[in-house]
Amino acid sequence: MTNTMQRVVLAARPEGAPKDSDFRLEEAPVPTPGDGEFLCRTIYLSLDPYMRGRMDDKKSYAKPVAIGGVMEGGTVSEVIASNHGDFQVGDIVEARTGWQTHAISNGAGMRKINAAVAPISTALGVLGMPGMTAYAGMRNIGQPKAGETVVVAAASGAVGAVVGQIAKIHGCRAVGVAGSDDKCAYVTDTLGFDACVNHNDPDLRRLLKEACPDGIDVYFENVAGKVLEAVIPLLNPFSRVPVCGLIAQYNATGLGDGKNMLPVLMRQTLTNRVLWRGFIVSDFWDQFPDFEIAMGEWIKTGQVTFKEDRVAGLANAPRAFQGLLRGENFGKLVVEVGDDPTA
Repeated sequence: MTNTMQRVVLAARPEGAPKDSDFRLEEAPVPTPGDGEFLCRTIYLSLDPYMRGRMDDKKSYAKPVAIGGVMEGGTVSEVIASNHGDFQVGDIVEARTGWQTHAISNGAGMRKINAAVAPISTALGVLGMPGMTAYAGMRNIGQPKAGETVVVAAASGAVGAVVGQIAKIHGCRAVGVAGSDDKCAYVTDTLGFDACVNHNDPDLRRLLKEACPDGIDVYFENVAGKVLEAVIPLLNPFSRVPVCGLIAQYNATGLGDGKNMLPVLMRQTLTNRVLWRGFIVSDFWDQFPDFEIAMGEWIKTGQVTFKEDRVAGLANAPRAFQGLLRGENFGKLVVEVGDDPTA
């Protein structure tokens, strides 16, 4: 076993989009587990848009990463040394141990992964937090009904892809919005959406309206910005909007100079009795056992499929994360940090 580990720490708080100098790759001795602890070796690291918010020192639903602190993130790891009765060497676990090759745990927040069910990397995607986010947002807020139209932004991403497939399972018309023609083709041809619109097309509003001839009953918000502007006029009476993310605004340093859509938004909300609800996946974490059962069955029966975008090496995580915020990933973004003993 190596005596040296690597970790990526927050070197500076970004002003606007994160840059290379906002991160620092460090080396340190591999820690030794104490009584009731175990040592994990990271196999896969999840990169997700919410991490951008953790880089700012602003009031939010979670504490920011401290300057010099390890960047936060979910991981799938292998237990390689243990003084804990419930975790044995060789166990595969999922937790939030961050952007580092090794971590000590006392078991809090850890869950064991069964490699026989699906590739262990899916514990960071379709069978993990992103999949659970889609499931909880649709189940509790979107509440899709057969025959309705469901629109989801970032439709080829880890959350959006699952949202649209859940919509189809419920008998809905699923319409995606994605960032390229290739992504749109994947959304319709592989994921089974009924339509997908490229948000970079100058005719976005017209194309979305054509894709939703009966209006929009559920809009799963991951992006905001120009996509939301195109959606607002199409919202049907009693439509529901689960607000999961606002990736178009994460790097903003001010209010911007775009058109003020608030009057239109408020008028639509009132006259069409639109339900808007922001949520964090942890709000519904008690439903995770139900999610695991449902998602496992949907994957087994082929009703849900998934795509991963993999990057090799912890040192490449900062650049990959910057690309994620620009929409450059195609599928769930995962960093291959160490060897996968189950592959």
